Amino acid sequence: MQSLGFELKNEANLATLTLDIIKSNEIEGEYLNQDQVRSSIARKLGLEIAGSVNSDRYVDGVVELMLEATQNYSNEITKTRLCNWHAGLFPTGRSGIFKIQVADWRTVVNGPIQVVSGSIGKEKIHFQAPDAKLVNREMIHFLDWINASPNIDLIIKAAIAHLWFLTIHPFEDGNGRIALAITDLLLARSDKSPQRFYSMSSQIHIKRNQYYQILEDTQKGNLDVTNWIVWFLTTLIETIESTELVLNRIFLKADFWNMHAKTIMNQRQKNILNKILDGFEGKLTSSKWAKITKCSKDTAVRDINDLVKKNILKKENAGGRSTSYELVKIDE
Repeated sequence: MQSLGFELKNEANLATLTLDIIKSNEIEGEYLNQDQVRSSIARKLGLEIAGSVNSDRYVDGVVELMLEATQNYSNEITKTRLCNWHAGLFPTGRSGIFKIQVADWRTVVNGPIQVVSGSIGKEKIHFQAPDAKLVNREMIHFLDWINASPNIDLIIKAAIAHLWFLTIHPFEDGNGRIALAITDLLLARSDKSPQRFYSMSSQIHIKRNQYYQILEDTQKGNLDVTNWIVWFLTTLIETIESTELVLNRIFLKADFWNMHAKTIMNQRQKNILNKILDGFEGKLTSSKWAKITKCSKDTAVRDINDLVKKNILKKENAGGRSTSYELVKIDE
């Protein structure tokens, strides 16, 4: 990473943070708009990006949580700090349609917290959190431990902290996302850098069935957390190895724009090409082009045909009702 230039480092950091935030929410069943997340991060880091869009209140709150955790990784983790993160996740005071306790530990009034699957009458309880009356005491122990001078490796500490926080389940909702933020904070502390070049949440998302199973097995077992730590470390290694894919995409993007530095393009074309280079999902058609860039269908067709003539886009071979286009590879 040290060999990367300033702009490429920023691009790598932006790509990783975007992926981390999106996947940490998907693990918990929340699906965010990639463009909104990327734009919100860029604004808060003071980075200029092409195709910036407005982001909603929830996205901004989620982004602020992650950036506050990783940019200020050396600061103590306190109840106030965790409650501020929680408030950012639930700016309306509701989780879906339900009103919840926000920015404070859960209370007895809210009833027991259970992780349950199955239909009504055939429920299976995978985990039941400690009684709400015990939460404050347990969180005092947890915060004292996490803020103490590290007597164990910080990566091992991140693994234990993740499990311990989820087991206490101090909030009525949002515990998974905050556990991942604590994990990222401790990994940033281990790296001694606020810049993120790998996404643990992305790899956990890929292995989420394993993730929930190892959590359940560990929480229902005795005090031996060896299997959980081994799983966490294995997943972290896989995360770092997969970082090469993100970096390759960033290098490809840099090479592309270096090659086309003098190519004349309008802003719509540049915005769409950046979306493709950032990992645009699905088929690129003239209809999608028009919708994304907010132009007419005729204008979209002209934009696309111009890029085809310049050997930047080409028609995809796959058949279908609508013609779709893909980027011409640099070596073609």
